[in-house]
Order: sequence, then structure tokens, then C-alpha cells
Amino acid sequence: MAIRIDYEQLVQSIQSMSREDVTSEILRFNGRFRLDFTEEYLNQISVDRLRHILLAAKMQHYHIN
Repeated sequence: MAIRIDYEQLVQSIQSMSREDVTSEILRFNGRFRLDFTEEYLNQISVDRLRHILLAAKMQHYHIN
């Protein structure tokens, strides 16, 4: 069964998250695949890049095309 996700709502939700929240979501991501990032690495990259990683992971998890 496909899960319906509102793409714009997902983007807005991630965009409004703080750096700490995005980092926490990435570290705790429990999808069909594993994200293998250290907290040290995530602390070195920009918040925009963090948001991009989280959005891409969630899009793949929910099969958004």
C-alpha cells in the first residue's frame, strides 16, 4: 500500500526545523535504508545541506517522485 505524502508540506516542515532538530532526525532516521553519518560530520556541514539530506531520505522512504 502506498503512503500519500504532501511534498510541499514535507518541504515546509523540514525547512522550519532547527539545525539541532534536523541533525537529530538524520541520526535517528529509521527508514527502509540506513543513514550512516556521524554527529561530528553533520556538525561540520551547512544546515541547508542537512535539510537536503533529510528531505532526500524521506522522499526515498515514502517513494515520492
